[in-house]
Amino acid sequence: MKTSIVTGANGSMGEQITTALAMAGFQVAMACKQPQEAIVLCGKIREKTRNPHVEFMHLDLSSFASIKKFAAEFASKYQRLDVLGNNAGVLCRRPAETAEKAEVTIGVNFLGHYLLTELLFPCMQNGTRIVNMASLTYKYGKIEDNFFSLKKRPFNRFKFYSDSKLALVHATLEWAEKWKNKGITANCADPGIVSTNIIRMGNPLLDLATDIFYRPFIRKPAKGADTFIYLALNEGVKDVTGKLFKNRTPQILHPKVTDKFSRLDLLAQTEQFLNEHD
Repeated sequence: MKTSIVTGANGSMGEQITTALAMAGFQVAMACKQPQEAIVLCGKIREKTRNPHVEFMHLDLSSFASIKKFAAEFASKYQRLDVLGNNAGVLCRRPAETAEKAEVTIGVNFLGHYLLTELLFPCMQNGTRIVNMASLTYKYGKIEDNFFSLKKRPFNRFKFYSDSKLALVHATLEWAEKWKNKGITANCADPGIVSTNIIRMGNPLLDLATDIFYRPFIRKPAKGADTFIYLALNEGVKDVTGKLFKNRTPQILHPKVTDKFSRLDLLAQTEQFLNEHD
């Protein structure tokens, strides 16, 4: 039986992705931070898909200790990984740091997924697919000095979010190049603007206005997750790697992503940060 991981599986799009993989007969590890929500949802997905091989596994992407524990437990239990769905994402309203003192938005959206993917490499084999949830905002991101630091960079929630998504696209291209000869593919899915909790501002009046005047006109989670699911399951793209898809169609990448020096800078800062907190 094929095995998969979905980070943020209890979110709106995460639920859609998890359900699709379960319907396709996969064993699915729902990698989530909040056990109460995830365990209840796990039971519902098992019942809906009639697939008993869906389970909750705790994962806090803002903690290296949690990521390392998760990767070790997964490898011990399953040994192999066919689909890694790096779906989880946050958009922090206020300044906050991870356990290792990285800014949380970049720490979760990029750094946590980067470490998780690298640690799970021994479980991957020919045919493994890595699918990363990107965002159209990656075009506005920038790889700056002190990329992970909250103290050395002024906080702007949208800036850090864009930076995190640019970094994730950079990492996708790096994994695609590095592991292509091993038959492992890595691609990004751009969901578009989707009606999820991530767009909440934390202001009751603004959020109410958003619910009334904005949400009805943007994508529902099922539509937002469609391209991600397509990349995870469709046979027509099983050998495609190093691409960003939107509406099931490969997109022309922004020059920011094809800038090799920017990617090398990111990778150098990332490896340095990981080594400092090993």
